[in-house]
Amino acid sequence: MIRGGSDERRRFLDLIISQQDKPYLHALIQYNKALLQRNTLLKDQSMDASLYEVLEMQLGMYGQIVYEKRKKLVEDFTPIFNEYYQTICGSAEEVGLHYISQLEETELAGKLAMSRERDRILGYTSSGIHKDELEMTLGGYLIRRVGSQGQNKTYLIALKLAQFAFLNKRGQTTPILLLDDIFDKLDASRVEQIIKLVSENGFGQIFITDTNRLHIDEIIKQHASSFKIFVVDEGVIKEVGV
Repeated sequence: MIRGGSDERRRFLDLIISQQDKPYLHALIQYNKALLQRNTLLKDQSMDASLYEVLEMQLGMYGQIVYEKRKKLVEDFTPIFNEYYQTICGSAEEVGLHYISQLEETELAGKLAMSRERDRILGYTSSGIHKDELEMTLGGYLIRRVGSQGQNKTYLIALKLAQFAFLNKRGQTTPILLLDDIFDKLDASRVEQIIKLVSENGFGQIFITDTNRLHIDEIIKQHASSFKIFVVDEGVIKEVGV
């Protein structure tokens, strides 16, 4: 998500909002339908202005809903995320999330009408919330450019813990937390902070996977009140004592 394309970062936002906001999910689905139809018209080189106007009106209406709710999520989510990151790494290193959208400066339906001829040449819709970006920063710089492997891993884990906390607070059920192979690239102190965090009240059922039990057993015994450890060896699952 850090080093990949912007579509993965948009999907992260959409997944969080859609799980607790059905009108948002409806708006996103309708936007994508209208986008697909407009792209089809562009590729067919259709000149029917009335069809473009209808689709561009829909894109503008639903796109505005998506834009406003994405922006609000980032504003609410960032402080939670920053707190988790600093707790795990034990420093005042500041992380940030910055939502960038063309809708900050312009109304989408009008922009689409103005770019219609250019889009016909390109064969796709070049403006809209499907082009939005979520910048992920560390100390004011893009983390994909300045972050070490350990910082990247800490960043992703803090994002997931913040996502859990956000959904847990707004939902009616406690989510299940899956931390898959999270301790690779992390030192023992950060691993211990993560285990301490997820052992606190508020976290429900948690699954943690790792390929190295060197430090994990002792840390779990020290901080977790109730747990079981299983080993998977050649497809066979076996519970082990600690």
